[in-house]
Amino acid sequence: MVVLLGQIIDALGGELVGGVREQEIARISPLETADAVSISFLSNPRYAMQMAASKAACVIVAPAMREAAAMRGACIVTANPYVYFARLTQFWREKKQGAKPLGIHPTAVVDVAACVSESAYIGPLCVVGAGARVGGGTVLSSRVTVADGCEVGERCLLHPGVVIGADGFGFANDAGSWIKIEQLGRVRIGDDVEIGANTCIDRGALDDTVIEDGVKIDNLVQIAHNVHVGAHTVIAGNVGIAGSARLGRHCSIGGAANILGHLTIADGTSISPTSMVTRSIHQPGLYTGIFPLQTNEQWEKNAASFKQLHALRERIKKLEKALEAQNSNNGNS
Repeated sequence: MVVLLGQIIDALGGELVGGVREQEIARISPLETADAVSISFLSNPRYAMQMAASKAACVIVAPAMREAAAMRGACIVTANPYVYFARLTQFWREKKQGAKPLGIHPTAVVDVAACVSESAYIGPLCVVGAGARVGGGTVLSSRVTVADGCEVGERCLLHPGVVIGADGFGFANDAGSWIKIEQLGRVRIGDDVEIGANTCIDRGALDDTVIEDGVKIDNLVQIAHNVHVGAHTVIAGNVGIAGSARLGRHCSIGGAANILGHLTIADGTSISPTSMVTRSIHQPGLYTGIFPLQTNEQWEKNAASFKQLHALRERIKKLEKALEAQNSNNGNS
């Protein structure tokens, strides 16, 4: 596929500097592998040397990099090059693949009591249960399950293997045996949500599990019953969120992080990858709950010291008291 720079400008805006609208573009490439028919982008000035050496036909840059980029060759100047790049990828896919598919694939199973918008697409081997709703412009790619009564909003994208509305994990202990607690709530997913492959979002026990508008969830994420995820929060792969946790809006949860149940996470909070969140967070900021990487020998020594931390603390307290007593006696003599 080949498009012209002029077509890109017309579709996405930006100012073309040092180039011609008739320049052919055959691919989007990183700076270091771009060639004479590639378009690339620079979002971080620290890579300015890579831009200067790049063979790209055109580079997308911020206003601050305008002069440096123009010395190299053609550039598109825009306020946020990374956002422009993101929109360019959407433009490229639409040009290459055409309009999104519509309708229900012959191998999909859609209950007669389900409500599926005419502008939605239900892909191969998907299952949409009784009373479920799928909004306009939403795509269930393949092998996606939307269980009974669950709702998916408009313009959502659910990747292969997603399960919406499986039972939450709830059991009552009866003298050593486990009695199932039926999960009577639903899952409600807002508009413009994307959910990665093989992610599971469990239905609520009594109230609903809620994913608000604009949330982006990576692959292999587990979201338990009655969790509430605020609008425009992003959740990376392998995250586990236990039941009844509440995540605020515009949060960022790093890969393989775990959030314990019934906790509250403030709007605008960022959690570093692999962190274990064991308490509620009421002030936004960046939080990390992991040890730095070290050799196994160092780790074993530190682990041994950590096990003695309480005893060492008690010894220090005794020494402080003894020192206070000694200073007091010296003052009285």
